[in-house]
Amino acid sequence: MEPAAPPTSEVLELDVTAVVAGGDGLARDADGRVVFVAGALPGERVAAEVRERRKDFARASVVSVRRPSPVRVAPPCPFVAAGCGGCDWQHVDPTAQRRLKADVVADALRRQARLEVPVDLGPDLPATGYRTTLRGEAVDGRFALRHRGSHDLVPIGPCLVAHPLIDELVRDGRFPDGEVTLRAGAATGERLVVVDGDPADAMVPAGVRVVGAAELHAGHRAWYFDEVAGRRWRISARSFFQARPDGAEALVAAARAALDGALGPSDHLVDLYGGVGLLAGTLGTGSVTVVESSGSSAADARVNLADLDARVVRGDAARWRGRRAAAVVADPPRSGLGRDGVKAVAATRARRAVLVSCDAGSLGRDARLMAEAGFQLRTATLVDLFPHTSHLEVVTRFDQR
Repeated sequence: MEPAAPPTSEVLELDVTAVVAGGDGLARDADGRVVFVAGALPGERVAAEVRERRKDFARASVVSVRRPSPVRVAPPCPFVAAGCGGCDWQHVDPTAQRRLKADVVADALRRQARLEVPVDLGPDLPATGYRTTLRGEAVDGRFALRHRGSHDLVPIGPCLVAHPLIDELVRDGRFPDGEVTLRAGAATGERLVVVDGDPADAMVPAGVRVVGAAELHAGHRAWYFDEVAGRRWRISARSFFQARPDGAEALVAAARAALDGALGPSDHLVDLYGGVGLLAGTLGTGSVTVVESSGSSAADARVNLADLDARVVRGDAARWRGRRAAAVVADPPRSGLGRDGVKAVAATRARRAVLVSCDAGSLGRDARLMAEAGFQLRTATLVDLFPHTSHLEVVTRFDQR
């Protein structure tokens, strides 16, 4: 049987006016339909191939740039040319990336919540050698990341954004085929690798611990330690932790600034979606309650906060209705708080809420829901944890009216 003929390609000439949540450029075709263009920047004219057409919009990818933006640069990593999708913004000058991300956040707040709030650009974090967690797959033993726009794999090494402890594993490690997660404690030097296959088939430098996903599923525990914001943190193989220690420090600093004046020495702090306890352990001045759904993260939080007046509750933060608090911090997943999460915040009757968001779209929706619950957005600070990508983090402060 002959293979089916590929679909006829459609290439459009487009003028890009903005960049939107997710990192794509925004344009309109000749009929006025919105087109989201991967790889395009504001002010550019591009030729773009349509990949998907819907009733109200289309998605396309840049084929060639007719009129480039002043901030467009040649990607510094050779694996981008090979199709690696790990860093979708390497074509953007690093000095311009934070401003574009702040524009994305401001636009989401304006469109979804009807709020005009200046977005602070936040700290200038190093753009290379920063990631202490990297997830990918092994192909023929080598670490690989997904090809942009497909499930194909692109073996890489060295990796521009990987911390040296991780980059050594990317370059020199050999792993059984399947998913691979590389993790490291920058301050401690400890390294942990999780593989789908038999750990005995992995070849890594001496001292690196390798554990199989099947072992973890069966209840085996494995963790490493790192140090952030003056505290030591246990981080289990399946627990979430920020993918760069200086970024975790920056998030703590931004959240502390947002909480300024809200907590007295004996006031109670609630930390929703608290993970291993990072925010509770660094921001609390009195007692703290951490709510976290992941069993491994909750177990880590109990260890990490053992010296504090802390209660760790394992459960869905969006469904939790606990004690009153002077302030709330929340660091939900990419989907954001949603209506139920906002109800959990409001149930504490806190005068101050600090939200850490990792998606501009969900932040815009959550800001609207927080306003409906009686909160007023006061400040927004960008924390650019992932240079060379369109991913962002935003710390926002809300006060009860």
